[in-house]
Amino acid sequence: MTIALAASPAFNAIVQTANGYAPISPPALKAAMRNLSGGVSVITAGVGDERTGATVTSATALSIDPPTMVVNVNRTSSTWPVIERYRHFCVNVLSREQQKVAERFSGLDGAKGAARYDGADWIRLASGASALIGALAAIDCEVEEIIERHSHAIILGRVVAITTASGDPIVYHNGLYGGVQL
Repeated sequence: MTIALAASPAFNAIVQTANGYAPISPPALKAAMRNLSGGVSVITAGVGDERTGATVTSATALSIDPPTMVVNVNRTSSTWPVIERYRHFCVNVLSREQQKVAERFSGLDGAKGAARYDGADWIRLASGASALIGALAAIDCEVEEIIERHSHAIILGRVVAITTASGDPIVYHNGLYGGVQL
């Protein structure tokens, strides 16, 4: 037995079978999530030549009291083992003017590891992680807990330092970077 829950030319049907929902493919979920605009951050971790990082839209505050951040990192990424080893990370919230940094940390130009830091100015914060000078916010965290689920690690970080600046944020939507002017 198959039941169409919704159908129209503008909306793809969700199909339910007698045994539950039909399996959803990873590309289908990725396509659906591209409709959600997200703030762009660069997660940094490591020190010296072992520095690395990744561009993410999955960084958010878990709790204000106590100050705690949560980031989701793919366990196949080069950033994951560095966060796991150093037990720190910094969430660098990017401005519209920092799109090149976002692209570099996404691996778009092929840069890896410490080479991703080239072309921008960085400082080391309390945990040892790097903060981008001029980022709208740099939220420095020590790892409090790691939850490994499926392809990703959900990383909870106790906030140990914060820097802020002013500017307009960059967002990511449908595979493209864009700006928000407030």
